[in-house]
Amino acid sequence: MTVFEELKARGLLAQLTDEEEIKELINNGKATFYIGFDPTADSLHVGHFMALCLMKRLQMAGNRPIALLGGGTAMIGDPSGRSDLRQMMTEETIQHNVECFKKQMSRFIDFSEGKALLVNNADWLLDLNYVELLREVGVHFSVNRMLTAECYKQRMEKGLSFLEFNYMIMQSYDFFTLFQKYGCNMQFGGDDQWSNMLGGTELIRRKLGKDAYAMTITLLLNSEGNKMGKTQKGAVWLDPNKTSPFEFYQYWRNVGDEDVLKCLRMLTFLPLEQIEEMDAWEGSQLNQAKEILAFELTKLVHGEEEAAKAQEGARALFSGGTDKTNMPTAELKEEDFTDGVIDILGILVKSGLNATRSEARRAVEQGGVMAAEEKVTDVKASYAIEQFAGEGMVIRRGKKNYKRVIVKQ
Repeated sequence: MTVFEELKARGLLAQLTDEEEIKELINNGKATFYIGFDPTADSLHVGHFMALCLMKRLQMAGNRPIALLGGGTAMIGDPSGRSDLRQMMTEETIQHNVECFKKQMSRFIDFSEGKALLVNNADWLLDLNYVELLREVGVHFSVNRMLTAECYKQRMEKGLSFLEFNYMIMQSYDFFTLFQKYGCNMQFGGDDQWSNMLGGTELIRRKLGKDAYAMTITLLLNSEGNKMGKTQKGAVWLDPNKTSPFEFYQYWRNVGDEDVLKCLRMLTFLPLEQIEEMDAWEGSQLNQAKEILAFELTKLVHGEEEAAKAQEGARALFSGGTDKTNMPTAELKEEDFTDGVIDILGILVKSGLNATRSEARRAVEQGGVMAAEEKVTDVKASYAIEQFAGEGMVIRRGKKNYKRVIVKQ
């Protein structure tokens, strides 16, 4: 199976241009391709995961990735998939986020010896002369055609700002610049970016002639990938200080039965033959497939040691295991106790399972709290400091929120 055939078999490719030429480049390691990441937060999240895995996969096949950090475009804000205007960020915040992205990307991409490039579009966008841009670039864009783009439709309903309207031109100029400076001949992006990406291909061909070599590919389900990055609490981050390895593992362990094989194909580096064997799995075997998925992805992001700890902790909590040391842990201090005891509401707040005592009270009254595997029905229930000795006490709020609570000595 060729590299291109594997990408299709894994469900990664949706629309593309010049398929035969793209096959030639990818299969022979001749592609220099880029994917853009706007630094709108101080960590990547699982919505970026598929793009990072694709870059790693293509680099392993001899192609050269360019990770484009949108230090310039982040100052405008991408309207794609938005119903409101993105919050404006300061240059200092954007630069901080850029530095965070760089560290995390290095776990996926080998930037040594020119095998990959990491560039920031602020280096060329922030110095553009506005009138020159209008004459040299703006002349090649039809406003009528731009307004039909999918990325603008939602924003048109509530009012599309002129600021956002320029985003397509900026993204197109990125591809044009990367083509000229680094020989970038291919771009990847989400299916919601198709119009923006075609704008870049068209700009290259209009400015440099029809023989200019620029390809466009979009990733299937990148928009769904962003949805996968959302939980009831918000984004699932790749930064362990924002989403612990245990929580990251549990997120993937809890994917739906209908999604587990799709995620295994798209996001892991397991052989397709091994994944296809799981296609016939049912019942408890699907839970085994979810464990494999969670372990492989946690290993990819946080390393094998942290993945093993997360797996052991999850098994202790949900499968009758005895080693609780690898569960998410909250520490109580002696001063949190009054006369050697603390009430359940205090435990829930101090452990971070609830934000306030009133919120914790509602959780108990609704029957959603357990302490040491027993349901708590009394909001005045109290626990002695000795009960948190050793491995501590496991406190649950709902089905998926829990902490091992210990006392800090």
